[in-house]
Amino acid sequence: MKKVTMFVWNHFTNDARVNRECTTLAEQGYEVDLIAINDPKNPVITAYEEISNSFRVHRVKRYPWMLQAYQDYGKKFLLVVAGVQVAIIPALFYISFTIMAAYLMSLVIAAGMIKIKKLRKWFINGAIITRMIVKGYFQNADIYHANDLNTLPQAIVCSKLRLKPRPLIYDSHEVQSDRTGYNKEKIKKIESFMLKFVDQMIVENHTRAKYNEKIYGFYPKTLYNYSEKYEIQDKHKINLHQIIGINEDEKILLYQGGLQQGRGLELLIKAMDEIEEGHLLFIGGGKLTQQLKDMSKSSAKAHKIHFLDKVPFQELPSYTREAYLGFQVLQNICFNHYSASSNKLFEYMMAHVPVISCDFPEIKKVVDETNTGIVVDPHNANEIAEAVNKLVSDEALRNRLSENTKQAKEIYNWNNEKVKLLEIYNQFAPLSNKEIQLNFK
Repeated sequence: MKKVTMFVWNHFTNDARVNRECTTLAEQGYEVDLIAINDPKNPVITAYEEISNSFRVHRVKRYPWMLQAYQDYGKKFLLVVAGVQVAIIPALFYISFTIMAAYLMSLVIAAGMIKIKKLRKWFINGAIITRMIVKGYFQNADIYHANDLNTLPQAIVCSKLRLKPRPLIYDSHEVQSDRTGYNKEKIKKIESFMLKFVDQMIVENHTRAKYNEKIYGFYPKTLYNYSEKYEIQDKHKINLHQIIGINEDEKILLYQGGLQQGRGLELLIKAMDEIEEGHLLFIGGGKLTQQLKDMSKSSAKAHKIHFLDKVPFQELPSYTREAYLGFQVLQNICFNHYSASSNKLFEYMMAHVPVISCDFPEIKKVVDETNTGIVVDPHNANEIAEAVNKLVSDEALRNRLSENTKQAKEIYNWNNEKVKLLEIYNQFAPLSNKEIQLNFK
């Protein structure tokens, strides 16, 4: 069996794309080990999880023991540490002043790592990276796969620092060199350097591939973030109206995904002032959660704006299917957003939910060609409200768009796209006919 070791910089609880890739490889006949990060705050998440006989998840610890103890016990931990030092420091002074001075310096550095946010972040990330490298190196895989730039160093060490280097795939889910909160030029230099060790790069779509060719001089493979294909009526049905406390005949206007900057979420709340019918529902979490909740309380339609915590990707279709329409209104604040072909669009499509989408090239192309929604200027709350009002007042139009999703999903689904992933793997770590046959027995 060919072994694959893949890295992802999250807990692997809501990463549908990585799950699709790992599951596809495991079903084809590869032995897949995914290295993710554990979440000490979530007792449901385990350090080791066996998804199937050929797909396993290993979650490394997030915090070094010292920081974990401080997080768990706070001042009590510091008092215990201080008490221990009362005994240790005089003993070291008796042995050697130099040893005592070095020990005191290490205590100062440790205290800085606990108290100074930036130092603490570097320390935590460094510990995670080290643990990922150790775990990944001893997997001794036939091929290594890094999801996004923050796991590429780990994959480079594990795949290339060997007597016999292994192939390395770099799967970039974002435009790393042009996204919010990042130093563009610095990231571009880092990514450019690390690409020298990569055997194959994957990006989400052709718009991003062309951008990559422009800045790095080569055209990577594309792997669109299409949803798994399923029949929505086969998914477990829930009473979402009851969950959020509204009448069955009310229309749910759904946004599902991360509550992050640049996704037009504030404008959705603003648009509610002009929306004639329906309840706005956010399903997800993120940095903007509290800000959006505070903003909604000031809205004249506060009673029609609801929030639910993020839902595991396996359960999400049961929620999506209950929506009257879905929103995908990314803001053009960076090329990463402008070039997206977001999985949210295809999740709505698979659940037969019409979409109100932004007018960016990849998303607009799909919506226009399939006639599965209305394209708007995502920076214009009035235009968003007009599109909603058009659909809520014309159920026949809404139902036609919904019906069109049934044909569209036959094209835009993972079953069609995954062939490209398998072609890449077959190039670098081909399975023998025997291995493939054994897997399908």
